[in-house]
Amino acid sequence: ERPLWSVMVPTYNCANYLRFTLESILAQDPGPEVMQIEVVDDCSTKDDPEAVVQEIGRGRVQFFRKSNNEGAIANFNTCVQRSRGHLIHILHGDDLVKPGFYHRLGQPLLADEAIGAAFCRQEYINEQGDRQLITRCHQEQSGVMPDALSVLAVTNRIQPPAIVVRRHVYETLGGYNARLFHSADWEMWVRIAARYPIWFEADPLAAYRVHAQSDTSKLFRTGANIQERRLCIDICRHYFPSASAGRLYRKALGYSALYAAKTASRFLTAGHWQIALIQLREAALCLLKLYQPTRSPLS
Repeated sequence: ERPLWSVMVPTYNCANYLRFTLESILAQDPGPEVMQIEVVDDCSTKDDPEAVVQEIGRGRVQFFRKSNNEGAIANFNTCVQRSRGHLIHILHGDDLVKPGFYHRLGQPLLADEAIGAAFCRQEYINEQGDRQLITRCHQEQSGVMPDALSVLAVTNRIQPPAIVVRRHVYETLGGYNARLFHSADWEMWVRIAARYPIWFEADPLAAYRVHAQSDTSKLFRTGANIQERRLCIDICRHYFPSASAGRLYRKALGYSALYAAKTASRFLTAGHWQIALIQLREAALCLLKLYQPTRSPLS
């Protein structure tokens, strides 16, 4: 029989944080019959995650090392493929869960089989584990979001450590889109929201770690951060109901233009005018796309 939970921990060169991740899971461990815990390493080159698993996991945590590095999104899909549980949680090897995460997010999924996923507010923490901010509260009370698609279609509101997805949802919708290197999670949340009810937990029960030198920094220098947002929006447009597709599409593009403009202002204030100009260019391209005449089927 399948366990209730699969907690899959993708890693790549983050072993110095992995011990804290595993400790946060094991503090809530209901036992191996109920929860699969497995670290899936994307062929790390700078550290030894297996040693951390052996030290902290003490035989409770499984370890799988891929034969070659395939990237974060491919590793997400490997995590889904290797999972055995009915409820799947992908927890980055440098992120954390807070006490009560599995109980609080598991309850609604067990109570209502129609719910496809459940997510909570999340903290953003720095490299030292200090809280930087807490994400917004989408509704005052925990419960099914009546407007999940409208909320999630505009921008990515959920980091992976904060969401649990039902197994049959992945089996029905497929894996993460390999075309999107940094927005595949957002595209997945929109895909889910278009087909299933989503539960929102109002308390912050997960922590997402932000690194000073992350792989996103190069995206700002090239404008790829906004370019990929536009690609993701184009993909997600096909999931929107016909009655609201145009509105959601325009809203998402408008938000991306505003986000790019704010990013430009931030870099300009910091003295990085070249990056600011690139971000302003991408904002303009979002607006251009936003106000392009819609082609008719015959054009």
